[in-house]
Amino acid sequence: MEFSISQSSLATSSSTPVAPEHLSSQKWSIPEDHSLLSTPLKPLDSKTKYTSSKDGIICFQNEQKLDDLRHALKKVGGEAVESLDIIDAVQRLGLDYHFEEEIDQILQKQHIISSTTAHGAHHPTDLYEVALRFRLLRQHGYFVSDDVFNNFKNREGNFNQMLREDIKGLMSLYEASQLSIEGEVVLQEAGKFSGHFLNSSLSHLDHHQARVVGNTLRNPHHKSLAPFMAKNFFVSSFQGTNNRWLNILQTVAKTDLNMVQSLHQKEVAQVSKWWKELGLCKELKFARDQPIKWYIWSMACLTNPNLSDERIELTKPISFIYLIDDIFDVYGTLDELTLFTEVVNRWEIGSIEHLPDYMKICFKALYDMTNEISCKVYQRHGWNPLHSLKKTWASLCNAFLVEAKWFKSGHLPRAEEYLKNGIISSGVNVVMVHIFFLLGEGITNQSVEFLNGTPAIISSTAAILRLWDDLGSAKDENQDGDDGSYVKLYLNEHQGKTMEEAQEHVTNMISEEWKKLNKELVSPNPLPAAFTKASLNLARMVPLMYSYDDNQRLPSLDEYMKSMLHA
Repeated sequence: MEFSISQSSLATSSSTPVAPEHLSSQKWSIPEDHSLLSTPLKPLDSKTKYTSSKDGIICFQNEQKLDDLRHALKKVGGEAVESLDIIDAVQRLGLDYHFEEEIDQILQKQHIISSTTAHGAHHPTDLYEVALRFRLLRQHGYFVSDDVFNNFKNREGNFNQMLREDIKGLMSLYEASQLSIEGEVVLQEAGKFSGHFLNSSLSHLDHHQARVVGNTLRNPHHKSLAPFMAKNFFVSSFQGTNNRWLNILQTVAKTDLNMVQSLHQKEVAQVSKWWKELGLCKELKFARDQPIKWYIWSMACLTNPNLSDERIELTKPISFIYLIDDIFDVYGTLDELTLFTEVVNRWEIGSIEHLPDYMKICFKALYDMTNEISCKVYQRHGWNPLHSLKKTWASLCNAFLVEAKWFKSGHLPRAEEYLKNGIISSGVNVVMVHIFFLLGEGITNQSVEFLNGTPAIISSTAAILRLWDDLGSAKDENQDGDDGSYVKLYLNEHQGKTMEEAQEHVTNMISEEWKKLNKELVSPNPLPAAFTKASLNLARMVPLMYSYDDNQRLPSLDEYMKSMLHA
């Protein structure tokens, strides 16, 4: 039962529970969290007070280059294919937050072009162009029918075999297929067709081309974290485009990376300070000391550098998800867990007197932290979110308790029942509800009611996390205690199935949840675009968090952390 990696704490009581030795603080695969702060970078953010004139000059030069790129976007015009190339490059380098207005204007024009060609006699014949336009429009909430790809089929209804020589077009088609929604047969065929021929091409392409194609197959843009994949940006993928703006873009990206790394390091320092002053690691001996790892979730979800305060605040409830999860999984008795859940549902500080000391400490800390966040949201956005925050914590503990009863009693639920409860116990709903109010965009009675119903934009991301976690590539951080697995429950219900077949089934389920997320992208709802992006980013982060190697380490996550926090 976890949104799981580690734990967190916050203590105001002097009572210290006696913890079994095997529950002592466990460390993550990077030897020391705080070693990531060993080489701080000089801040280069234009909003920062500079410590030297050199910093100011660098920032000024960067702003000039950004203006050059904005001018380039206007010069090529919203109707040109090159404008799509620039948007694609900007997004892959994680620089799109600089060009939101320009991107919106271009895509509005491109949507008109797409609608016109869909109902007219003229159909574009360039696969790369059609697929790129399709993907960018869908990513930004415009629905485009997958019928646009029928123009690349033969009379038998199959994709034209001549396309196999068009590597650039096939990569674009494969990328577009990642945005399929349930029932879109054409896109499903497009993914299989392009994937097959791209894989086949690897043996006869030169080293660099094979590297570009291989990266596309392993890490399609829509399902990857742009800041992490920026290092795999290949200029050769944009052959035929204007090298001048590409060169400017790469220069800006390097400077921007240094600025963002410096910002993240400052945020890590603030989070670590909060965690240390909270003192839960001293009060609760089983609490793990991993504030940077919790912060990584916030950094992945909220990528816009301007959301610094929001990332810091979001890390706080994430830390409590881990703390409470470990209490339910490995520390509390069933009677204690039942009492704790009742207290969280009541949300009254006076009701904690019957709890054991370690639970008093935990609830008091949770209560104070939630009230503090509610006050900040009210002060900034004029809305008190306390009711929604209390509700989501109660739902999480209720789901944790259901699982605790299952596994402590030896009664195993059906896989479907387990997953339904696991969507709540994943902790994703807690995270996304906090994100919504911290962002402060579009808060109305309608949007809050919609949010409280755990819409698909949340539940599908939660299902992706739960299923990824349960694939069973490793025990949960070697942790003892009670925990379930969809894979094991599925095998119990399907005697004769192999582990490989069960894992393939779960992988297909994850793919179906992505289709549901893709549908949410182009479906009207009262939630802001920044919220939708955060939910998608959370889903994109999941493979990094749960892809254990043979040594039960997380190499991809280690690499991500170093790339985002180190020069």
